[in-house]
Amino acid sequence: MTEGQHLQIILRLGDDALVLGQRLSAWCGHGPVLEEDIALSNTALDLIGQARNFYTLAAAREDQGRDEDQLAFFRTDKEFQNHLLLEQPNGHFGDTIVRQFFFSAFALERCAFLSRQLVDAEVAGIAAKAVKELQYHWEHAAQWIVRLGDGTTESHEKVQASIDHLWSYTGEFFNADEVDAAGAEAGLLPN
Repeated sequence: MTEGQHLQIILRLGDDALVLGQRLSAWCGHGPVLEEDIALSNTALDLIGQARNFYTLAAAREDQGRDEDQLAFFRTDKEFQNHLLLEQPNGHFGDTIVRQFFFSAFALERCAFLSRQLVDAEVAGIAAKAVKELQYHWEHAAQWIVRLGDGTTESHEKVQASIDHLWSYTGEFFNADEVDAAGAEAGLLPN
């Protein structure tokens, strides 16, 4: 794995967290109930915090004089390398919860691996903190999927339609490009 590939992996981790954090923050003040409004806002803040940690590390590693804000807000859309699932519109509440469930399940396993790898101690530290947050995010989304699925006929149909639609984006989690392959070969990423 080259230094450039290593940096790209760190940026991708930040990009995933930032894009989903920004999407979720749009729910602030619009949640179906106040408690859920707060829960989604807290999840968004957790993800933006993770993004900040990864971007701060990336800025230090690239040594180009940029900081985390410049990496987050002053790159073109083509420079972001997040998973496409995270860009999908919030849609209705079921769409948001299903997207969150799929991403949290993936990110939880990815960060659990990252927290144990021995290639990059700083990435491991950021990932270890993220695992605790992602576990909550996954459990929260899973509970809502069950509630919606077992609720009314309408809520069941809506959440099933969300699953059917968003599932097609999950394949990208497992399609490794040359950067992912190099990271896996070096032991930084799961294989």
